[in-house]
Amino acid sequence: EASIIGSAMAVDPARDWMVPQYRELMATVHHGLPLEVITAQYLGKIAPGRIPDGVRVLPTQVSIAAQLPQATGLAWGLRLRGQDSVVITYIGDGGSSEGDFHEALNLAGVVKAPIVFFLQNNQWAISTSRRVQSATKSFALRAAGYGFEGVEVDGNDVMAVYDAACDAVERARSGGGPSLIEAVTYRMSFHNTTDNPSRYQDPKEFEEARTRDPIERVQKYLATFGLWDPKREAAWIEEIREENERALEHAMGAAAPQPEDVFANVYQEPPPRVLRQRAELVDGGGG
Repeated sequence: EASIIGSAMAVDPARDWMVPQYRELMATVHHGLPLEVITAQYLGKIAPGRIPDGVRVLPTQVSIAAQLPQATGLAWGLRLRGQDSVVITYIGDGGSSEGDFHEALNLAGVVKAPIVFFLQNNQWAISTSRRVQSATKSFALRAAGYGFEGVEVDGNDVMAVYDAACDAVERARSGGGPSLIEAVTYRMSFHNTTDNPSRYQDPKEFEEARTRDPIERVQKYLATFGLWDPKREAAWIEEIREENERALEHAMGAAAPQPEDVFANVYQEPPPRVLRQRAELVDGGGG
């Protein structure tokens, strides 16, 4: 939570772009993607690529690291247009072993793209330990090979993450090029519904990680300034629950997509062949 929220708060939804993978739901909501849209996507009511106008969030990517080259291209394009926008994109420790990771960071360094690569190191890529994922002492050290700044930060400290991300965003916006931020944290749950981490995680390591819970840490921090208390927390949780219920109700009541919707939001001006294909489908010739 600290890694994702702290980094998301460092970028400006009005001018900066976010290129997520599949774990940054909280970040995309903060960046302006309506919860109703996200819920409708999960229920198959609208295609994942349907992003509302004015929201600078690219579609969620589930293929590991495949969004990184697109993020670099987006950032490069913004620089060529003379805009002061910055791109932030996300990846995990396991994703850093993908070829797209190298290609995206290498090009970003060459063209000095205004981009922040945010790597959340939770120590496990399914059952593959960070220890055998890379021989580097820190993933942040890999940035030097691409000619730009790399920073390691406590991924359970939302304020530390925010500060590191703000520095990286300002560096990118001022023409200083990319940054790679490694937020060091620990995966406290299953990777997926078929996973059993008790088969490979060290129980002592897991329990030690529990003592660094980011939510408890930020609650204690806010409480020292009188900004957090149980009554306020209960009211906030209820407010969020109602917001989620409204989004779910809206999505449940939304109409199912039509076959011809697959042609929407692909081209700004569809070429003739695409228009013909759509017409054939609508007229019953699409099988």
